Amino acid sequence: MVVNKKWTEMTWQERREQRFEKWLNPPGITFINQEAEEKYRARATRIIKAIQLEEPDRVPCQIPPGSFPAYYAGFDLKAVIYDYEKMKEAYLKFVFDFDTDSAGGAGFAFPGRAYDTLGYKLYKWPGHGLDDTVSMIQFVEDTYMKADEYDTFINNPADFILRYFLPRTWCAFAPMTKLSSLSSFYGVVHQILDAARMPDFRTMFEAIEKANKEIEKWQSIVAECDRITQEVGYPSPGGSMALAPFDTVADLLRGTQGTAMDMYRQPEKLLEAIERIIPLTLQSVKDMSEFSVGPTVFIPMHKGDDSFMSDKQFEKFYWPSFRKLLLSIIEEGLVPTMVVDGTYNRRLEYIKDLPKGSVVWVFEKTDMALAKKALGGHACIGGNVRGSLVRTGTPEDVKKYCRWLIDTCAPGGGYILSMGVSVDKANPDNFHAMVQTAKEYGVYKR
Repeated sequence: MVVNKKWTEMTWQERREQRFEKWLNPPGITFINQEAEEKYRARATRIIKAIQLEEPDRVPCQIPPGSFPAYYAGFDLKAVIYDYEKMKEAYLKFVFDFDTDSAGGAGFAFPGRAYDTLGYKLYKWPGHGLDDTVSMIQFVEDTYMKADEYDTFINNPADFILRYFLPRTWCAFAPMTKLSSLSSFYGVVHQILDAARMPDFRTMFEAIEKANKEIEKWQSIVAECDRITQEVGYPSPGGSMALAPFDTVADLLRGTQGTAMDMYRQPEKLLEAIERIIPLTLQSVKDMSEFSVGPTVFIPMHKGDDSFMSDKQFEKFYWPSFRKLLLSIIEEGLVPTMVVDGTYNRRLEYIKDLPKGSVVWVFEKTDMALAKKALGGHACIGGNVRGSLVRTGTPEDVKKYCRWLIDTCAPGGGYILSMGVSVDKANPDNFHAMVQTAKEYGVYKR
């Protein structure tokens, strides 16, 4: 472990070593017994070695919870979104029963009442725009930034978020549109004080206070779950999250259709906005990492797959800005962990252009033999256990496929048996088969 050296003077490897050390010895956690402590460190060490492209005792295994824990515990998605005790019960049952190498975090269900109070528009869920029987959250994509608003965003992102994005995505924040630009150093305080006297602003502040109380209840349950799972020996990989800069625009601001049009109609503005997003995302990651023991940064990837854009478009719009963000995150000693939607067969040589042993790529549909050939010995890879397989296959089907993945991807280290997608309902025996295969078949020969 690096000691007596300032953070700013360390290499990224030294910073990461310190973060790994913190993960192995989590502050504020008292293990229930020595066995739990040993299991915790064994699980964390297993994942760390995989990240570092080494061969641990066996292949690590992780299962993203999705909404599966709710149904496995006998509830439904609506129940765990609105009842945090049920969320806790479902999550702990999932962690303890399947005994994987990490606990993904109890916040698999968000605080529904808080989101109802604030009128969240980006999601639909059972009880909020969807029938009670629906088992998955639906993302509502739209053009939350208009085609002629790029300069407004680029020149002052904070002002754009407060006066444009929030009112368009949260009903409670509609009064924010009445404010004039918040760019002034002199008039902004008086403007907010004047606004606070307006009835609709008072309603907004009341909604914020009500939602905050609900979020505090939810956060206390999540923190309790994290503490319990760590105390009995399950490490949590991390609490930071980010998006690729292009995905930030295409998911949240312009939508898929708007962004696709902008690549042709105003490509320079799109590129300028993407560049502006990089430092904002990095600061957010750094802020979140201060409250996390785990070293990983979860990055879901949506719009860069083989079928969405051409190689030339990927080279121009997607990869340069994302690579720059990843390098900045790596410099902080954090481990970007990309969960890649779709297929990245044509992208493998691009994404190899990062420091050796610095990231994790978790694939959904990418050819894992190609991924191992391209990234083996350079980056840790995982995923490719299909949602359709655990939903409709048999335990023997799962074991057979997981053995193939281990044979193909595990030699030499740098592989985590996992899924590139979460599920709502599945045969629990299939998850048990997946974990059992990692524990029995995934052992490295000594």
